[in-house]
Amino acid sequence: MQKKQHKVQTLLDAIPHIKKFYGKTIVIKYGGSAQTSPELKEKFAEDIVLLSLVGIKPIIVHGGGARISELLEKLEIKSEFVDGHRVTSEDTMRIVEMVLSGEINKNITSLLNHHGAKAIGISGKDSAIIKATPKENGKFGYTGVITEVNGTMINKLVEEGFIPVIAPIGDSAEPNHPGFNINADVAASKVAQAVKAQKVLFLTDTVGVLDKEGKLLNSLDKDDIENYKKDGTIAGGMIPKVDSCIDAIYNGVNKAHIIDGRVEHSILLELFTSDGVGTQFLRKDNPNNGIDLEKLLSEEN
Repeated sequence: MQKKQHKVQTLLDAIPHIKKFYGKTIVIKYGGSAQTSPELKEKFAEDIVLLSLVGIKPIIVHGGGARISELLEKLEIKSEFVDGHRVTSEDTMRIVEMVLSGEINKNITSLLNHHGAKAIGISGKDSAIIKATPKENGKFGYTGVITEVNGTMINKLVEEGFIPVIAPIGDSAEPNHPGFNINADVAASKVAQAVKAQKVLFLTDTVGVLDKEGKLLNSLDKDDIENYKKDGTIAGGMIPKVDSCIDAIYNGVNKAHIIDGRVEHSILLELFTSDGVGTQFLRKDNPNNGIDLEKLLSEEN
């Protein structure tokens, strides 16, 4: 009986958080071990279905770097990274689209539907939802930078009850162009801005952003990030993640979070518990600091 009462209390504790996010859009960047472990994939699907059932509107932007690298190696196609961004040749771009838009996108969509969601898999090329141009004038090959995200189209899918699952492939203005490989962290941030999301969550293979002693940094803003970059605390693949978080919170998204996708139900722990998990990003110069903006927004709606 005591165990049952504990379960009931857990549900009751989650009610204020469910009310806070009811009707709100949450963008989730799905990658790392959470995307490759069979057990974690199941937990992720359960989390997304639960969010949808309690009135939250999830949008998924997924990566697939590990699978792309694996296939490139098998095909003996060389690949390199600069500051966490892949340099994409024409041959690499074919593999990128095959893996992201084909294999991974459809697997995620199928898994969510299997668990009772109404998911739809799309690429940034579909209806030119994500428009892009070459990064640094082609220095990175077919790696692109986003110029526009059609948030209206994505929101229409959400209004129809769908959970969009978006592959980060950018569309080119040129006809017959193979498209652009977009960093999934950047894509998630830009999608969150375009749909006016309440939050954007980045699932990674770390507990969050760590200092040089390996301790979790709970809360960061723009100046913090710049200082940690200068002293080498933040480097490599973490750079596009933290930059994407900062870009989001300075362009209309209330909060961004980097959380550990290796932890079962980490999404629910972040959204439905008071302590949350991982590292949060919020503007320290925000005039609403000191006010529970999320609570205020939920009361207004």
